[in-house]
Amino acid sequence: MTIETSYLLLSVFIAAAAGLVGCFALMKKMTLASDAFSHIALPGLGIAILLKINPLIGGAAALMIGGLLVWLIENRTRISSEAVIGVIFSASLAVGSLITPREDLIEALFGGLQAINPLEFVIAALISLAIIAFILKNKERLVVSLISRDLAATSGISTERLNFYFLLFFSLTIILGLRYSGVLLMGSLIIVPAAAAKYLSRSLKGMLATSTVISVVSTISGLLLASKFNLTAGPIIVIIAAAAFFAGLVLKPKD
Repeated sequence: MTIETSYLLLSVFIAAAAGLVGCFALMKKMTLASDAFSHIALPGLGIAILLKINPLIGGAAALMIGGLLVWLIENRTRISSEAVIGVIFSASLAVGSLITPREDLIEALFGGLQAINPLEFVIAALISLAIIAFILKNKERLVVSLISRDLAATSGISTERLNFYFLLFFSLTIILGLRYSGVLLMGSLIIVPAAAAKYLSRSLKGMLATSTVISVVSTISGLLLASKFNLTAGPIIVIIAAAAFFAGLVLKPKD
């Protein structure tokens, strides 16, 4: 099994987006919720498979609906994102497990290497670049909104709108990553590099840069190893990212 150059290049874009988004998901205390959020795609994947259409279309639709529900419930009830995502995740996992054909469930959960056409490459690359641009442009606003809603309001920042945009781009990041990581592991790819970067970095810029590097290196290494040894890519990518986290714990000098 070989990997096309376009697939590797697109993986770099997606991994960079995941590394950046993961930093703010971590700061928003969405560590466990991030992993759960990716499972919301499962019912959409199952319906798409049954209807014999591209599973990513179904997964994308489910995630966008899920993201909108999380935003609406959070803003109307002030229940935390983590709690809302947990409820929607549980329901999605139950429904998705029931309707997804068993022979397709493993690939939906763990992902796999698939061919990519030029149109898909362009669309996915543009979405990845949009995610990266959003995070880099709004990183200070996101930090302020995390510190204090009142401070954000006096600074002219609409926290509701900013949270909506973040959930939107967070959902898009998971959608893009479903191609090679699958439902079960995409949340891990977002969080693990960010967790390693938080421990290794002393500034926001350093954290963003470190998380991006770990995410990209883990993804490319995982894809190449999976291709060479005919393995499932998703678990290999997450294992490499986790290894970077534990290596950082051991090798970082004590302050």
